[in-house]
Amino acid sequence: MSDKKSIIHLNKVLSSQNEKIVNKHYIDIIIEEDIPVLCKNSDTRKERLMPFKVLYGNNNAFWQQAGSWEYYFTEEDFDKLKEKASAKPDSWDMKLPLDNSPVKNPVSEKKPEIKKTEEKGKPVPIIEKEKKVVAKKTAEAGYGNEYKAVIKMSSEEKIECLTKNKNRLNDLLVNRPRDKSEVTKALVDTTMDATLINHAVLEEAIRLGDDEAKKLTQDMVDFTHEMVKSSAQLITEDVFNNDLMNTLVEKSNGTIVQHMTRVYLNGIAFLSYYNNLVSSSSYIQKLRIAFTSKYASFYRKLLSHTSIDLITLEHVFLGGMRAIPPDLYFKWAVGFLIHDIGKASAVEYHEGEASYDRRIVIDHVKQGYKSVLNKTNYPVEASLITGYHHEYYGNPAGYGYFRMHLEQHKRLNPKSKQEYCISYELEPVTNFNVLAYFPAKVLEIIDVFDSVTDPNRTYRRPLTVDEALIMMREEFIERNPKIDIILFDIFELFIRDKGKEKK
Repeated sequence: MSDKKSIIHLNKVLSSQNEKIVNKHYIDIIIEEDIPVLCKNSDTRKERLMPFKVLYGNNNAFWQQAGSWEYYFTEEDFDKLKEKASAKPDSWDMKLPLDNSPVKNPVSEKKPEIKKTEEKGKPVPIIEKEKKVVAKKTAEAGYGNEYKAVIKMSSEEKIECLTKNKNRLNDLLVNRPRDKSEVTKALVDTTMDATLINHAVLEEAIRLGDDEAKKLTQDMVDFTHEMVKSSAQLITEDVFNNDLMNTLVEKSNGTIVQHMTRVYLNGIAFLSYYNNLVSSSSYIQKLRIAFTSKYASFYRKLLSHTSIDLITLEHVFLGGMRAIPPDLYFKWAVGFLIHDIGKASAVEYHEGEASYDRRIVIDHVKQGYKSVLNKTNYPVEASLITGYHHEYYGNPAGYGYFRMHLEQHKRLNPKSKQEYCISYELEPVTNFNVLAYFPAKVLEIIDVFDSVTDPNRTYRRPLTVDEALIMMREEFIERNPKIDIILFDIFELFIRDKGKEKK
């Protein structure tokens, strides 16, 4: 159990003496820095570490409510909060009523500075000038010429584009027989458009307060979700092969948007393949039979506190391996689509080892996670996929939010053990009962495979399919357990059966 001297109650940090106002200054920083909350139940003595953002989203005064739960910051996190607060401008220090009455945000609503241009002497908001410069650099860096057109579109035009794309896919769904080339082109076009529009809108939303940002992005979220449902159904019903990826390369000059599009399309296809495999064959039974000889030693490294005799397939996949229900399927699909949405400031590392900066690489995961979680109403599952898809089972080469939260949880609960490796549901992940989230482990495999086979790879020769599969098994499974061995075996079957090999 936690030492009471090392924790500080949220009431002492966030509330005034009369508890009618809260310190919005601190709340902004807590959410921005993803500082967790220690939740302690006085009845059951149960403790858990939870994201402040999730609790605050459900109740913006949760720490003041009567009940068996009490909420604390660790002394270390409180010190971090004070340090961050001291570095913020005074204008951020404000009080927020506990009711839902609107309050002006002095940061997000600050009027842009006006500066005269040298050419015509007309007043031009500096923020608009900066947005154009950033947009130009981003397009040149990896989002392609198409992105330049997207950022010039109005909000209505962006939504109209998503609507037309959804209708285009729906028209193909009702048509039989389908022209394969037409399906291929539609999938590429609609996915690329959705990727670019989501990135452009989030670039704008990230400068706003959370509530204002969610209003701005709501239509994009709704129409993207509908588009994803249609494209996922089309991919599920129509087997596609390397022609799709060749079409993608031909249609875009943006390396990042190509990567995100390929990962999305391959990710949806893999989930469909996985569902068919575990639902309509004896594959799971075969895994059980081969588990002791083929897989147990791999998972023993991850669950070292557990007797190897007790490590079974159900000990790896919480609740056992099973098909993915439609509601999760579509939420994960959205996460696959936007998994690298925070990559605007990290594009240079992709092109060469000389410019590799681990801090920048990690930043794209942080930015993507925060943007999706705080600035949109996308499902929580999608935000976790953006933030957890480089975890690598805790290997030092990986990074992401889950390992940070897990380390904090273990410090506060030293006797806590993770009895399972992978969960399909959110709660075991957020409660730290497992080591990984299923869709994030799937995305890790597809993400690595796409990166090393990327035809746009300039600093090193792209690997062939066979070379990539061999390298991944040696480097990511045999030498270090980073990706999941069972999911990788299924991925190999998927690649072979889909005929992805380049002849």
